[in-house]
Amino acid sequence: MAKYKPYDYNQKIMVPVSLDEQLFPGSLEYTIHTLVERQIDTTIFHTNYNNDETGCRPYDPRILLKIILFGYARGLNTSRRLERACRENIIFMALTCGQAPDHSTIAAFVSSMKNQITSIFQDILFYCDEHGLLGGTTFSIDGCKLPSNASKTNSGAFEQLYQKKQRLEKRLVELISDHQRNDETARKVKRIENRIKKLDEFVETEAPKIGSRGKEIKSNITDNTSHLMHTSHGTTQGYNAQALVDSKNQIIVYADAGDSGQDDEQLPPMIDGAKENLKAIGKNADCLKNADMLGDAAYFSPTNLQKLKEEQINGYIPDPGFRKRDPRLITEKAKFSLADFDFNYDQDVYICPAGKTLIRTSDTKRNGKISHRRYVSNEKQCADCSFRHRCLSPRSSKRRWLRITQDEELASFTSELISKMDSDDGRKIYDQRLGMVEPVFANIRFQKWLDRFWRRGKEKVNIEWILYCTVHNIEKCIPFCKKPATWPAF
Repeated sequence: MAKYKPYDYNQKIMVPVSLDEQLFPGSLEYTIHTLVERQIDTTIFHTNYNNDETGCRPYDPRILLKIILFGYARGLNTSRRLERACRENIIFMALTCGQAPDHSTIAAFVSSMKNQITSIFQDILFYCDEHGLLGGTTFSIDGCKLPSNASKTNSGAFEQLYQKKQRLEKRLVELISDHQRNDETARKVKRIENRIKKLDEFVETEAPKIGSRGKEIKSNITDNTSHLMHTSHGTTQGYNAQALVDSKNQIIVYADAGDSGQDDEQLPPMIDGAKENLKAIGKNADCLKNADMLGDAAYFSPTNLQKLKEEQINGYIPDPGFRKRDPRLITEKAKFSLADFDFNYDQDVYICPAGKTLIRTSDTKRNGKISHRRYVSNEKQCADCSFRHRCLSPRSSKRRWLRITQDEELASFTSELISKMDSDDGRKIYDQRLGMVEPVFANIRFQKWLDRFWRRGKEKVNIEWILYCTVHNIEKCIPFCKKPATWPAF
C-alpha cells in the first residue's frame, strides 16, 4: 500500500524575504527602481495632491510609477492585472515595499499624467544621452496602427448616425408592441434605449469631423479622437501610433499616438516634437539640421516633404514608383516617368512619348492655394498605343495621368530626393531603415503584448503609448545602472 507525505492546511509558514535582495543589478526591475529613484523628477506630481494638513495619505508617485513601468514591460497592460501582481508577485512586492494599490488608484494615476508624461520621457532620454546612446545623425520614423477601446460599428457621418438612430427607434417600437414580453425582451429594450441616448448626447455635444480634403469623415460615438484606418488585416478603429527613432541604439526620441489614420501628414508634428525633446536635454535648436531622416513610402507626401525642406533635413523617403525603378527588380524596359513627357507652356498641356496630348483637368488646393495640377490623356488615344506596356500601370488602365506639383521649389526638392533615392548610396542608406525602426515596434507589440489601447481619448491614449516607449528606452539603460552604497529611506 502506498504511503505519501502528509500535509496540513492549518499549519503556518513564514517566508523571510529581503526586498532589497530581489532587485539585483543588471535586471530590468533594478533599472526601473534606480531610474525612478535617482533620475526621474517625481516632484512634478506634488501639485496633484493637497493634503498637507488634512486628508488621507496617498501612495507615493514613485511607487505607482514603478508598478506601471515594470508591469508594461511584462505585458500587464490593465490596472486589475497590475493590482493582482502587487499582491502575488515577489518582484512587484519588492518594487512597492509591500504596498498594494488597488486598480482604481493605478488607473487614475495613469490617466492623470497628462502634464507629467513628457517630463518623464525627457528625463529618461537625458539619461540615454549622458551615456552615449544617442547618435543624433540618422533617424527613422514609422507608425503602428493599433485598435482603440472603441468599436468601428459606432462610427459614421452625422447623416449615418441619424439613420442608425431611426433604425433603433423602429426596432424599439417593434419590441415594445410585442405581446410576448419577457425578461430577455426587457433587456433588449434597455440596451436599445441606452444606445439611442448615447446617439442623442453625441450629436448634441459634438460637431462633424472634417478631413484634410474639406469633406466630412466618420465620427465615432465611443472615442471620437480615434480614426477609422485601413490595415493589412482589414479596417479597424484605432490610432496610428508614431515613433521617431535614433539609429545608433534604437532610442525613441519622440512618440505620439498620431493625429490621423494615414502617415502623409505625420512628419511635421513628429519633427517638431523631437526638436522639443532634444532641446530639453541640452541639444541645439537646429539639432536635426542636415540629419538623415528615413521613412517608408507612406510618408511621401507634399506636407511631409515640405517639412523636410524647411528644416533642411536629408530625407530618404521613397516615392510610390521607387521599387519599379530598382535595377535589381526590372525585367523589362523601364516605365515612362515624368521626365519622358514634354510640357507645352503656351497650351498648358503635356506631350507623351507617342506624341499624344495630356490636357489639364483639375487642381488640388491646400490652404487656399493650388498645390497640384492633374493632366489626363484621351482614352481612345491610349487604346491602341504601341507604348501601353511602358506607360500604363497596371496595364489594364485605360488612360495615363500626371500629377504635377505647383510649388516649383518643392517640385525641385522632390525631384532631387527621387534622384538621391535612385542612387546606389541612397538605396544603401534607405536599406538601413528596416533594421533601425522595425525592431522597436516588434519589441513593444510582441514582447510587451501591446496589441490594442485600453484607454479612450487621444490624451489618455498618448500617455499609454509614451509609457510603453519609455519602457523601451529604459531597457537600453540596463548596463549603465550601478548599485549605490546605500539606498535612502523614504
